[in-house]
Amino acid sequence: MKLFRNIYLPLILLCCVLASCTKNFEEINTDPNRPKEINPGVMLGQMQYRIVNTSIGGARNFTHELMQVTAPRSSSSNGVHRYYITPGDGVWSGFYNNITDIEDIIQLSDKLGEKNYKAIALVYKCWAYSILTDLYGDVPYSEAIKATEGNFQPKFDSQKDIYTQILKDLATANDLFDDTKALIYAGDNVYPSNALTGGKNIGIQRWKKFSNTLRLRLLLRLTKRQGEIDVNAQITAILSDAVKFPVFASNADDCIFRYPNVYPYFNPYFTARQLDWRDGTYYTKFFLDKMNTANDPRRAVWALPVTAAGASVFQGIESGYPTSTEYVVGKNSSYTDALKTSSYLGVMLTYAEAEFIKAELALKGFTTGKTPKAHYDNGIAASITQWGATMQAGYLAQPGVIYDATASADARLEQIMLQKYYAYFFVDYQAWFEKRRTGYPVLPRGAGIPVENIFPSRIPYPTYLQSLNPANYTAAVAAMGGKDDSNIKVWWDK
Repeated sequence: MKLFRNIYLPLILLCCVLASCTKNFEEINTDPNRPKEINPGVMLGQMQYRIVNTSIGGARNFTHELMQVTAPRSSSSNGVHRYYITPGDGVWSGFYNNITDIEDIIQLSDKLGEKNYKAIALVYKCWAYSILTDLYGDVPYSEAIKATEGNFQPKFDSQKDIYTQILKDLATANDLFDDTKALIYAGDNVYPSNALTGGKNIGIQRWKKFSNTLRLRLLLRLTKRQGEIDVNAQITAILSDAVKFPVFASNADDCIFRYPNVYPYFNPYFTARQLDWRDGTYYTKFFLDKMNTANDPRRAVWALPVTAAGASVFQGIESGYPTSTEYVVGKNSSYTDALKTSSYLGVMLTYAEAEFIKAELALKGFTTGKTPKAHYDNGIAASITQWGATMQAGYLAQPGVIYDATASADARLEQIMLQKYYAYFFVDYQAWFEKRRTGYPVLPRGAGIPVENIFPSRIPYPTYLQSLNPANYTAAVAAMGGKDDSNIKVWWDK
């Protein structure tokens, strides 16, 4: 008996303890606040944050330097501002990673019968692919994001086929949006789509406007390809039926991821060091001098003033300068620190751009409901409002800003495009795409740009594609002109 107590009784007690520890183990260790299954709302907000960070990163690191918004303080060799364009993989990998989530949202939405989530995801898909194809030309599309099906080497689709499908998908999204339903899984951090207001979903109405405004952006880009795609008919259909095809009508419609700067959605430059944020980069003379002439109220939002000859001024540097040039730290204007925490920085598409699109369409003879001048003036005012600045009285009537309705059509287009250029501040690569399409704004050529370097028409493919997808990479390069460099024009630009 003593032996039983000494040996077996502890073993029995241990078994009872272990049994009690494992009873209802799953129930006890389940977090009631954590979703048991993935749903579109869980994925949407995180995807929105990541993808816009990628797009504005492209604006700051590439477009601003190429389009003479900014230039490096010193640059001893090469540089985008001297038209040295290297193979780009940042936005390639960033966008394709997020397109994986977009495709998952589409599939989940189909499974759950959630049309609004599917429509939002389709808009994001179209927006992302439009940027990818305008950057590189032919890219993987129809066979992309199919690794789970065993396809690790997708073919590259032609830009024409991609654009054709994008325009169809945007029309589909327009028809799918239902403003009588809320997003039951929430997750939308761009528009207030998670609940109804007075029986209507204001956010979904704005998503619908976004889909049609994006269609106008892309259709305008395809004007050279009229005949291959029914560009004019689609533009006319959108402009002639504001009920079926609503577009942006005020700054309230702006598609901006407004950073709340609370975990986990901080402005991506929130903790950027002064050295990285502004000491190594300055605004250019081209960008600031025109704003100075017009006393543009956005300067104080975008640029730090410096002291020169005893006065506080906004002052820029040359772009494309000789490699021997080096600018002194702190002597020229750079980004304000307020931009690092700005809730306005996550821009995708705005009412200002919509008005400049309509200004050009009206100039080309389309019926927009207003004159080119009215749209032009609205676009400038909308951009100033978007950035939280105030337009002073008489601003639109001063030399250098006033729309000249008596000038030639080309001169008026140049006016529109210059103001559109400013409205594209921190908007991915759009200023560059529009420069390629129209030739405007006319940028001065820096003395340090080698004579053989020409303004780029695309970004070469990421170099790793040559080993990871060699056959399809080679076929794509051959289809586009036989050489993977920045001088090859994409389909809509030929």
